[in-house]
Amino acid sequence: MGLNPREDSSGGHQRLGHISKQGNEMMRWLLVEAGQSAVQYDPELHRKYQRLKFRRGAKVAIARHLAVRMYGTLRQMKAATSPVRMSGSPAQTLVEEASPSLP
Repeated sequence: MGLNPREDSSGGHQRLGHISKQGNEMMRWLLVEAGQSAVQYDPELHRKYQRLKFRRGAKVAIARHLAVRMYGTLRQMKAATSPVRMSGSPAQTLVEEASPSLP
């Protein structure tokens, strides 16, 4: 989503810069806005923000934390749920995934 720091490293020195901004600009903006609201209602995020607020990029750090939480939640949901079938759809899939054939 572009919330990770840009890295410029050489000769054993690691320099982390501004966020990479690779990804959807609207999603980044929404995550920062959601982070500002979530800090007010989530005690864990509130504590984290209080620690980080005196440095530059605290709001982006909270937005990144929210993105990581969302990704973890989506992975758990995907692993725990079975495929959703619409009413009237066949019980079996009509087309199976093609496995690559090895020569």
